[in-house]
Amino acid sequence: MSGEAEAADRFLSRVAERQARDPALSGLQAGLLVAAEEGIATDSRSFARIFDVAHALVLRELNDLTEPGGPLEIIRRDARTMRVHYAIRKTE
Repeated sequence: MSGEAEAADRFLSRVAERQARDPALSGLQAGLLVAAEEGIATDSRSFARIFDVAHALVLRELNDLTEPGGPLEIIRRDARTMRVHYAIRKTE
């Protein structure tokens, strides 16, 4: 198995684990969380491009994850491109 295939399998496995821990998460939400944790994608456009998902869908799921108390926080927004940069919310 190639390194790229192994990385993809590892990512999908982590997404499945995340969903098993929190069944309320959609597959896309779990993917956003894992991608942020792994440093794969920390902005909405990059995530959409890497995983070939419509940017509008990524933004919708990201909004749910960044609500107060959610696991992600918005770091910066680019009004021109609608790119949203996000990170795992730091707990205090």
